[in-house]
Amino acid sequence: MGVNKVESKIAGCFQVFFSNILDQRGSFVKTYQNALYKDLGISMELAEEYISYSKKNVFRGLHFQLSPKALDKMVFCICGDVIDYVVDLRKNSITYGDYVSFELSDKNPSAIFIPKGLAHGFYVKSDNAVMQYKVSEVYDPELDSGISYSTFDFARDIPNPIISERDSNFKTIDAFETPFNF
Repeated sequence: MGVNKVESKIAGCFQVFFSNILDQRGSFVKTYQNALYKDLGISMELAEEYISYSKKNVFRGLHFQLSPKALDKMVFCICGDVIDYVVDLRKNSITYGDYVSFELSDKNPSAIFIPKGLAHGFYVKSDNAVMQYKVSEVYDPELDSGISYSTFDFARDIPNPIISERDSNFKTIDAFETPFNF
């Protein structure tokens, strides 16, 4: 399986482009192989995998899970087009409070590796999108948290987002006291 790893400005966060085998039937993309993940520097043990379905203009995020069950995450767009956002929440990181964005699409298969201490969210550009998440810890509703996307200048590029009540009530990054260390 051929892949191309592209680093981001946030340490430990990167995009992986996968081989896409196309023929008259459609396409085939391998999104996980243990040895390949190790070669990419990903040593997370998979604890759970889940899928979300979202409609156009939905914004989900910015989410993370707190310690002691902070998690690494690998996200992949199975269907549709999204803009994926990752924010560094790690104390002493030179990119603390900075964000990076990635285009994820079923037309150009890739995934984002998001290590512990980073917040994640995405905005759906297509009529709908299906996202796949591989994570290193089991979801814990008591430790599930987030920060408001409105904190960041990319918010002005998100026209009329459909957002959950929970996500709309998250604190801004300025009001958030991070427990994460770099």
